[in-house]
Amino acid sequence: MEKSDQEWKEILSEEEYFILRQKGTERPFTGKFNDHKDIGMYICAGCKQALFESDAKFDSGCGWPSFDQSIGKTAVKESFDKSHGMMRTEITCSNCGGHLGHVFYDGPTKTGQRYCINSAALNFTKK
Repeated sequence: MEKSDQEWKEILSEEEYFILRQKGTERPFTGKFNDHKDIGMYICAGCKQALFESDAKFDSGCGWPSFDQSIGKTAVKESFDKSHGMMRTEITCSNCGGHLGHVFYDGPTKTGQRYCINSAALNFTKK
């Protein structure tokens, strides 16, 4: 999915644009989905692609919504991120390329993964 910066600015809020298109991040414990517990599907705020099911969400205590797996191997794309003097794995939406957050391999569940995702990069569809 390709859109110009102007097209993204027209469809996204300022915060969504900052996170999804400029690889920003929200402050910990401030996102609308950090303590969210409804059953359903978390989707990309940019293109509406399904990303995470609610049963994959857990409280990691990190301040961002955390998931132990994405909806499928093709929902998100992983890439090496060495910004801010850290070495991490960035997660982007495989459809629109929007920055979602990062995945760490220290999760407490059987997958061992902890996807820390910005709430502003997500929307939610209740089941």
